[in-house]
Amino acid sequence: MNFELIPVVIITIAALVTFLVTLYNFFYAPIVGRGAFLQEAEPLSKVSILIPARNEENNIGNCLESCLNQDYTNLEIIVLDDHSEDRTAEVVMAKTLVDPRVRLLKGKELPPGWLGKNWACHQMGGIATGEYLLFIDADVTLGKGAVSRVVSTVKSNKIGMFSVFPTQILSGTGATIVIPVMNWLLLNFLPLRQVFQSDSPKFVAANGQFILFSKETYQKTGGHATVKGMVVEDMELARNVKRSGIKLMTALGGNLIKCKMYSGFEESIKGFTKNFYPGFGISGITFIIMISLFLVIYLLPFILVLFSLLWLPAVILVLLSRVLISLISESNILVEIIAHPVQMVIMYITGLKSVYLAKTGRLEWKGRIL
Repeated sequence: MNFELIPVVIITIAALVTFLVTLYNFFYAPIVGRGAFLQEAEPLSKVSILIPARNEENNIGNCLESCLNQDYTNLEIIVLDDHSEDRTAEVVMAKTLVDPRVRLLKGKELPPGWLGKNWACHQMGGIATGEYLLFIDADVTLGKGAVSRVVSTVKSNKIGMFSVFPTQILSGTGATIVIPVMNWLLLNFLPLRQVFQSDSPKFVAANGQFILFSKETYQKTGGHATVKGMVVEDMELARNVKRSGIKLMTALGGNLIKCKMYSGFEESIKGFTKNFYPGFGISGITFIIMISLFLVIYLLPFILVLFSLLWLPAVILVLLSRVLISLISESNILVEIIAHPVQMVIMYITGLKSVYLAKTGRLEWKGRIL
């Protein structure tokens, strides 16, 4: 037996397995605005759109405009200004004068043990009057039929929590290189439809940029009070829902739900670092082993293929996965293929940094230690 072939075979099989996951997502991942999401809901049930905002003067105007332009009219829109140091409150106040559906709240002081966003969401969840509570980030924009289609799907499938990974608007070289790594981690390893079909609390995915709860589910599961000190609160909220025997669905945003998360390279790295290690909910050692294996499977073949064509199938499988993910997430195929090796290095270094900062209590976001 040729023992030199063993690592080639193992790594190629690993690349094949994740390619099949990506292929499954390409055909079956739920995407808002497509397939089952084409049906619009009558605006019978009130929806509360709840937006935590801290130093979001550049984003909150577009976010509110997109909410007010929904074809689902039975809405209230609450923005909580979380001690912003810019013109966020001013921008929101101007909108309240134009449309009575918009309300501005001044956030209360942050209590011990709470993280800022979780505390903001908790405050809004306590006063919202809608039958459905839709938490979105201030950098999210909604296409005209987004709320209608999501509510229709939630009602017809008796879903208690519905989360969306918005299509990311990439602005600047830094974001174009870094943010697709997040899409790759999601779509390369998680068959998204199974989040809905599996009852296991271990099989979850959620994104705090867009989470809709039925009010009944939010109250029954304890809402944000159960995740008050968690950096990656969205995943734990999803686990709480499944532990309660309530249906959870996670989808992609398609053309209807988009987000301009970060712009520059430094900001993108900071955001990725904040969520990367905490998002997996595993020990630091296990996480480092995992991302080291990622480096071996998804980067090493690109180096070794220069010396042996035996590695070519693994390289092709990895690149095909990147093509499919680009098509799903509406990003630039050529850029993703060319940038792949660099992205894997960034992923690894960011992962190590994320573990270090989390373990030393130095994770920080928007001027606050997490």
